[in-house]
Amino acid sequence: MLETDSKGLCDPLLTLLQQNARESDEVIAKELGTTPEDIRGRIADYEHRGIIRGYQAVVNTDRVDDGSVRAVIELRIRPEREGGFDRIAQRISRFAHVESMYLMSGGYDLLLFVKGKSLQEVANFVSARLATLDGVLATATHFMLKTYKDRDVLMEGDPQDDRLQVTP
Repeated sequence: MLETDSKGLCDPLLTLLQQNARESDEVIAKELGTTPEDIRGRIADYEHRGIIRGYQAVVNTDRVDDGSVRAVIELRIRPEREGGFDRIAQRISRFAHVESMYLMSGGYDLLLFVKGKSLQEVANFVSARLATLDGVLATATHFMLKTYKDRDVLMEGDPQDDRLQVTP
């Protein structure tokens, strides 16, 4: 088994890309002591193998006045004999409201992060579309009021780069 970093990743390249995917291959290569060609090749390999699934900006949604509402939904479901949780989870993941979904241990089975245009839209999604699915036993909805930190990025204060500067 490969050594992992504090985020559980075995390649420092993945950590650097999570911190700033817009960083140039040249800067990343200098930080890792390799060549830009090596970095491009490794990134292409990670993309091809499905390890890197996409690139996204971390947006402070509290400062974007689009009127949208986000909620976290705990879902208890009945696993299917042949498919376990996977079949119903795949079905739920296709709903446009669902931004993220995780299989969990504990008192509920799935944790969903959903988005809607209003509180009423999210409530209607839960009551009319989600709770009525065959196999759904219970839901608990929690509306998100304010974001303090998202994907390791603090939402208040000035963003800063805590990495050491590379000097020639």
